[in-house]
Amino acid sequence: MIAPTAANPTAPVVWIVDDDGSVRWVLEKALQGEGISTRSFDNAEALLKAFDTAAPDVLMTDIRMPGMDGIEMMRRLESDGHVVPVIVMTAHADLDSAVSAYQGGAFEYLPKPFDIDEAVALVNRAARAIEAVVPPVAAEAPAIAAMIGQAPAMQEVFRTIGRLSRSSMNVLITGESGTGKELVARALHEHSPRGRQAFVALNTTAIASELLESELFGHERGAFTGAERQRIGRFEQADHGTLFLDEIGDMSPALQTRLLRVLAESEFYRVGGQAAIRVDVRVIAATNQDLVAAVAAGRFREDLFHRLNVIRICTPPLRHRREDVPQLLRHYLKEAAKELGSEPKTLTDDATERLRSCDWPGNVRQLVNACRRLSVTAPGAEIRVADIPDDLGGQALPNAGKPAWVSDLVRWAEQQLEVAGRTPGGASTALLQAALPEFERALIRVALARAKGRKQAAAKMLGWGRNTLTRKIRELGIDD
Repeated sequence: MIAPTAANPTAPVVWIVDDDGSVRWVLEKALQGEGISTRSFDNAEALLKAFDTAAPDVLMTDIRMPGMDGIEMMRRLESDGHVVPVIVMTAHADLDSAVSAYQGGAFEYLPKPFDIDEAVALVNRAARAIEAVVPPVAAEAPAIAAMIGQAPAMQEVFRTIGRLSRSSMNVLITGESGTGKELVARALHEHSPRGRQAFVALNTTAIASELLESELFGHERGAFTGAERQRIGRFEQADHGTLFLDEIGDMSPALQTRLLRVLAESEFYRVGGQAAIRVDVRVIAATNQDLVAAVAAGRFREDLFHRLNVIRICTPPLRHRREDVPQLLRHYLKEAAKELGSEPKTLTDDATERLRSCDWPGNVRQLVNACRRLSVTAPGAEIRVADIPDDLGGQALPNAGKPAWVSDLVRWAEQQLEVAGRTPGGASTALLQAALPEFERALIRVALARAKGRKQAAAKMLGWGRNTLTRKIRELGIDD
């Protein structure tokens, strides 16, 4: 252990708890190289015991460890009155662990593998912010639909949701269609102080423009032809909860003005109404458009944009997070199997790689539908390259448009290679050596049958000379 040096007299003391010795060693060397004192533990129980006699300036902890995990350790520290900035590290980076870490009072969430310079900089930031650390309010993490992703762009989405888990700020979610913007909105709501209140979603493009005002704000009886009874709009339905407005970029200028007033004053009038109605609603908006460009072109109000754009989350397209495709495929094949009441199908390595390399213009939504489609159309329990439609992901397969026997040949070749891969010692099969003789036998027999045994005519059909055909008949053991 290296104490703070004269050159760095204010260096923090950092404690590290991780059951992985290599992680502890790397962090110790990096931090000590900066003159930072360290102390390491391989389990949470030992670290808690050490708090009886000392305390660090910064704590770095893994989440998943034998015995007590990192989240439970943080709860114990809180209940014992210890206030220390905690940097949570984990190799199992998902939404639930990110939210649990932040709700447990974590200063920051660091997915493994991490850049060591980033980790050191984070320690220094945490040490400087120690006086700003406030003990968290205990909150039960609700269950939500799974959000899957190990890619850096998805980790940033998880971290932002975690940071906002004690906030009710308005959020703008941007991203291409099918990237899961509503799923992010639901996660923001359910991991927030409003999580037990209503979550009301509205796709503004799914409602005719002349009806959208009534849909949002409601109307009084007789407000217009056909208004036979009073209607409660989405804002009232979402009071004390969250209203999710999808495709906000397509909203008309008049409705943009009304929405701006609600956000600014927290009140509105029903269509045909005389009394102002006050609401407490968190608005999460989403769009696949470039709102900055829309503002510049005069299609979207700048003041409304700034009201919505308090926090922005960008959902990445699937082609920018290809490393997540195999995990997404496994998950949604299981979901498709549940819908069908069958056993989930699996993908060969080649099929997984083929799907991973697709462009996926429809993003995760397209992948979900592809899993349903493959679960129905693939003939066996295992999905092979030959089972993937040539239009999937906009990438044609090598045998696209070829006769059916080409697909059969591809399937046979894959089966041979897989059987060979399971053979003890990893013996491989020479595909051409096995296939070419059978291929030639079949063509020769068909040609001889069509030529009624006349070799000259059969050779011409095959594109050979008579002598070549005679030699092949002899080598392949074909009866004349």
